Amino acid sequence: MSQSLTDFSNLIRSVQESAVHLEMRDGYGVDNEIEGFAAWKQGHRLNPDDRASWWRPWLDLVQEVTAKGVLIRRARIISEPVSDYIAFEHSGTFTNLAAGEQIRWLPRRSASDLALPGNDFWLFDGRLVQFNIFDGDGRWVHTDQTEAPAVAAFCTSAFEAVWERGIPHEKYTI
Repeated sequence: MSQSLTDFSNLIRSVQESAVHLEMRDGYGVDNEIEGFAAWKQGHRLNPDDRASWWRPWLDLVQEVTAKGVLIRRARIISEPVSDYIAFEHSGTFTNLAAGEQIRWLPRRSASDLALPGNDFWLFDGRLVQFNIFDGDGRWVHTDQTEAPAVAAFCTSAFEAVWERGIPHEKYTI
């Protein structure tokens, strides 16, 4: 299933209680990040005082949804030492926090005994799972969705296990 940004925005706006996101790759080749990643590698850093320059429209959407009381949490399983891409993500994560997301980092060596799905996912209100399928270079390929109770329960368990072990962004340094 292909999904547009508008479709995803509508989906996350429909959430009543929580949206959780598990990321397990050390690099992504997402089109809307290519320029920012290249600039970051050249030394550019986001200015915490210049909110207008931050990633839009995602942060506006997060702020809108969290203002309604929806809890948005993101956990990232990462290799250490971290890849350049993860360092790039880490340097800009303060923007996600400012918008209302909660973020934790889990070194991959601390996840070896966890049962994890084969793909990154979003879990909406504990019932709808959206798997994000990427190719070997980290480019988004498509999205698979399911409301199968066993899959939702598995993803809930996997996310909560990672979250419990994860290090809050404010305490995780690179």
